[in-house]
Amino acid sequence: QVQLVESGGGLVQAGGSLRLDCAASGRTFSNYPMGWFRQAPGKEREFVAAISRTSSNTAYSVSVKGRFTISREYVKNTVSLQMSGLKPDDTGVYYCAAATSGWGPILTLSQYDYWGRGTQVTVSS
Repeated sequence: QVQLVESGGGLVQAGGSLRLDCAASGRTFSNYPMGWFRQAPGKEREFVAAISRTSSNTAYSVSVKGRFTISREYVKNTVSLQMSGLKPDDTGVYYCAAATSGWGPILTLSQYDYWGRGTQVTVSS
């Protein structure tokens, strides 16, 4: 089993920055490709960013590329999402996810096996 706990969400003005962290516990963190997804009210959960097992490769959605950066820290077993240039459209619940197969980065929601409970990000205009 893998437990994922997100933190760092909050309310920020448009143009501002936030950093989300996801703490992983339970099994060998370095074996898992990791990802961030988000879900806005009334919308489906969507891919935001992903990182491979060794951090050698990353992937981003078109809407966040150039503004968000995903990274992971193996000693602390964390994966982070640094968000800058935030827009009201970035508002939603952000979820951390871990996949137990593949190398990554993985963009497909259904390929992830473990999910955190999410952290709310609200961007005001």
